[in-house]
Amino acid sequence: MVESIHPLPRDAPRLEEDDSASTSTSSDPLSSSPRTLAHLREISPLASWTVSTSKPGCGVPALLAASTASFWQSDGPQPHLLNIHFFKLVRIVQLRVYLDFDLDESYTPTKMSFAAGTGEYDLVEFGEWKGEQPRGWVEVGLEGCGGEGDGVLRCMCLQVRVLENHQNGKDTHIRGVQIYAREEGGRGKRGKGGGERGGREYMEEPEWMGEPELR
Repeated sequence: MVESIHPLPRDAPRLEEDDSASTSTSSDPLSSSPRTLAHLREISPLASWTVSTSKPGCGVPALLAASTASFWQSDGPQPHLLNIHFFKLVRIVQLRVYLDFDLDESYTPTKMSFAAGTGEYDLVEFGEWKGEQPRGWVEVGLEGCGGEGDGVLRCMCLQVRVLENHQNGKDTHIRGVQIYAREEGGRGKRGKGGGERGGREYMEEPEWMGEPELR
């Protein structure tokens, strides 16, 4: 049974575990910002989240809770799927997953893949991660993503697939997922008569595609 929640408002490189994130000593790991990019804005709350299966009390609300003490626990056969839907095209520049081998042992993922598209029916895999005994944030590299390999993942749907767990464990634990876009000071209109960016012209973006407001 698929659980969902609507919060308020092939050729990609292999993803490696971030060792420095694994040794983080932050007392509030969910509040720590990614180290690699400045001026980021978390867009995770703007999405609708669903999971393929979950144990009672360990579904999407537990995954999105503001603490790594809670977690999503699957309850079914592999692969375990986490689907993240945005209502408009987003430009993702940072994606990371929180895992803790010390707490979860055989529930800890050791192999995950990542796919993106406009919906669940046109997903294209863009990366794979393998690791042993991760502790902390696993940063998913986006190198090679984007039409020009600019490391910006443009999509409306993102899927995290847990393919294997430690010691062939059946179900999995994920304690946090965060998605970031660049913080933009102002949108402005981009049209053929309204200026160029990097020597290239862009079509005007309609008003309805502006940033959503949380109410």
